[in-house]
Amino acid sequence: MEKTIKSIALNFGIYLGVILSSATVIAYATNLELLTQPWLGITLFIAIIVLGIISIIKSKSALGGYISFKDAFTSYFITVLVGILINAVISVIIFNFIDPEAAITLKELVIEKSIDLMRSFNAPEDAIAEALTQMENSPSQFAIGSMIQSLLIQLVIYSVIGLIVSLIMKKTNEDL
Repeated sequence: MEKTIKSIALNFGIYLGVILSSATVIAYATNLELLTQPWLGITLFIAIIVLGIISIIKSKSALGGYISFKDAFTSYFITVLVGILINAVISVIIFNFIDPEAAITLKELVIEKSIDLMRSFNAPEDAIAEALTQMENSPSQFAIGSMIQSLLIQLVIYSVIGLIVSLIMKKTNEDL
């Protein structure tokens, strides 16, 4: 049974990785500014959670309609982990090896969006200047260290969501 859960989760993780990577590649190929749009981030966030939930549902079905909290979380976690790892690898390849200039351009776009957002909230100019200096001096978001840090933060966030979803989705067989 454990192998079934892991194989289902791995398959959905690959599907998720393809979806996330496709979004990254399409945005890279068409318009880098898409990667700074909140709607894209929200859409991908929802896609990650939905595929994690579908993975739990498929695992539950494969187990005869019952799934423990541990198995539900395992299914969700493997799906999310594999999906975001695939996207991270694709992003590192694109922005560190294929086109490092695109990473610089993307960083500039993020800085511009951040400054515009701060101004829209009437932030003091000295605070904006300080934030600008920090953003300009920060390493690329596609540097290996930054990517690892980002992956860990994402895993924590998605794990909390996964724990809640697993708690809701678990169903134990009362006859056993």
